[in-house]
Amino acid sequence: QVQLVESGGGLVQAGGSLILSCAASGRTFSNYVMGWFCQAPGKEREFVACISGTGGSLLYADPVKGRFTGSRDNAKNTTYQQMNSLKPEDTAVYYCAAGSRFGRLPYTYDYWGPGTQVTVSS
Repeated sequence: QVQLVESGGGLVQAGGSLILSCAASGRTFSNYVMGWFCQAPGKEREFVACISGTGGSLLYADPVKGRFTGSRDNAKNTTYQQMNSLKPEDTAVYYCAAGSRFGRLPYTYDYWGPGTQVTVSS
């Protein structure tokens, strides 16, 4: 089992920045691909970004490319998502997830955090 807890969400004005963190406990953190997904009210959960176990590979959804940057610190069992130039359409609950396959498909992730709310005001 892997337990995940997100933090760092909040209310920010358009153009602002936030750093989301996801702390993991349980099995060896570096064995897992870490993904970020978001879900806005009335919408399905969408892929945001993912990072490989070593941190050497990253993948981003098109809407966040150039604005979001993922990283991880395996010594701290934590992954991060730096979110810059935030837009009102980024408003959603953001979830981190751990899985064994690098990619954007939610069903490939086995463990999920409870989520953290990000609200971007215009």
